[in-house]
Amino acid sequence: MSNRFIIIDGFNLLSRCYFATSYGREDHELTKNSDGLYTNALRVKVQKLLNLIEMYDPTHLMIAWDVKREETLRRQRFPDYKDTRNELPEPLIQQYNTITELFDVVGVTQMAISPYEADDIMGTLSRRWSEEMDGECLIYSNDRDLLQLLTDKVSQIIAKKKEENAYTLKHFTDEYGITPDKWIDVKALLGDKSDNIPGVHGVGEKAALPMIQQYGSVEAIYELEELDPAFKRYVKKIAAGREMAFLSKELVTIDTQIPILNETPWDGFSLRLDRDKLKEEVDRLELRVRM
Repeated sequence: MSNRFIIIDGFNLLSRCYFATSYGREDHELTKNSDGLYTNALRVKVQKLLNLIEMYDPTHLMIAWDVKREETLRRQRFPDYKDTRNELPEPLIQQYNTITELFDVVGVTQMAISPYEADDIMGTLSRRWSEEMDGECLIYSNDRDLLQLLTDKVSQIIAKKKEENAYTLKHFTDEYGITPDKWIDVKALLGDKSDNIPGVHGVGEKAALPMIQQYGSVEAIYELEELDPAFKRYVKKIAAGREMAFLSKELVTIDTQIPILNETPWDGFSLRLDRDKLKEEVDRLELRVRM
């Protein structure tokens, strides 16, 4: 049996489950069990975990969680990082606490490592897997920042409409015409509104990708004496945005060298889901999950 490692972006999935089942509803309208615990996102998340295991038959699995944004290295480097995001709804926070407790009980490996983010955990483990293990690594997340992690062994499962497909290295190079390690340069120019990363003001998708396709990196752009005439309208914007371009590149670059994870044995990520215990917990929480 070949190895297969699934890494789940914990908050990305839990948030999607929550907002998909709470859209247009007030808190008091959300599903609760008889103990008064919110369960709308829990049911969907547990079901998705089981579906992933059934579909991909992984030998290894783990869930990566973010720490509070105030704790992160990126927030220390740039105080406005993720500052435009709203506070999490109380029912979502409650279900995060419930699901992490459940996963501990049933034997699902999960991690949060301050001052790093889930992206950095996924980056370090997927990089190590590529270097050390046979078989594929699948990152489950809709966060396209993670595309920088793609290799011939690492793919990303992305949900689109009602379908989920593994987005591979070939998909990326065919779509963007660059290698995944250059994705951070595109993002450095574009910025990221959801994370409040500034990028270069005035440089959008029509220019960012073609510039990196032509020049290869942010550093190469700023070493030029002049840009190609095709980018003439962006000359002043690029000049004015130098500091933000390099700061943004630093912020969007996923750390793939978390020291403690470099020493963690792979056996710690082996799939050991106790299905009997899971059935007990699902029944206790009154979740309608297909086992």
